[in-house]
Amino acid sequence: MSSDSAKPILHFVHANSFPAGTYRVFFDHLAPHYDVQALDMHAHNPQYPVTDGWGKLVQELIDTLAARYQQPVILVGHSLGGILSLIAAKARPDLVRCVVMLDSPVVSGWKALALRFFKILGVDKKFSPAQFSEKRRNMWKSAEAAYQHFAAKEMFAIWPTEVLWDYIHAGVVPHSDGVTLRFTREIETAIYMSLPDRLGYILRKPYPVPIGFVGGTESIECRQAGLEATKKLVGDKFVRIAGGHLIPMEVPAQTAAATHAMIQNLI
Repeated sequence: MSSDSAKPILHFVHANSFPAGTYRVFFDHLAPHYDVQALDMHAHNPQYPVTDGWGKLVQELIDTLAARYQQPVILVGHSLGGILSLIAAKARPDLVRCVVMLDSPVVSGWKALALRFFKILGVDKKFSPAQFSEKRRNMWKSAEAAYQHFAAKEMFAIWPTEVLWDYIHAGVVPHSDGVTLRFTREIETAIYMSLPDRLGYILRKPYPVPIGFVGGTESIECRQAGLEATKKLVGDKFVRIAGGHLIPMEVPAQTAAATHAMIQNLI
């Protein structure tokens, strides 16, 4: 993405398995207000492997911000991206003006303890999307066939057509047998299996930069994680809009409007 220095820089961090190009329509709605930038795909650089708690992925984000920008930026992250943004800004507040987490609930307290316990027992996969992602279909004869595959699924069927096509264009690459997923199911699964379970420290002291949350009213992830810790973190900078966990894809215009309003509130 080219840089427009006349606008404040908004650096976006994508969700697990969705390269940044998937969010093109969402970005287009933000573009009148911000110079929208992103790392195209996290977790696929061997220098930053997926580790428990996502420490190396946080470092990948910190290093990206430090290398790219000469001033603090607005940090917006969706799901995985929201948590990476949360931890990175806590570690390096000098790089960040504010943080907006898009449907990225903070897991803390007894739920974090339960997650840690499940990891120790080796049964966490049973309670995670990893049980599905490790078997996810990842090969099709063509991009059109991939599009039809996803369009038939309930989760993707509610996306605007152009958003789903953006996912196909950003998310599949040529393969000897047709096309395959760019964001490998092995890395997607590894991310699910290494969810941070020690985020309580973030809640113990005032967060160093302004932070807000925009979530979906029908988000299963928010329901499963609970929102008590998130509300404790962000206070009244908490908004929910109609939609599920994938609001930037489901309702990109509404999500962009809520994100813009939140940023203006924070800064």
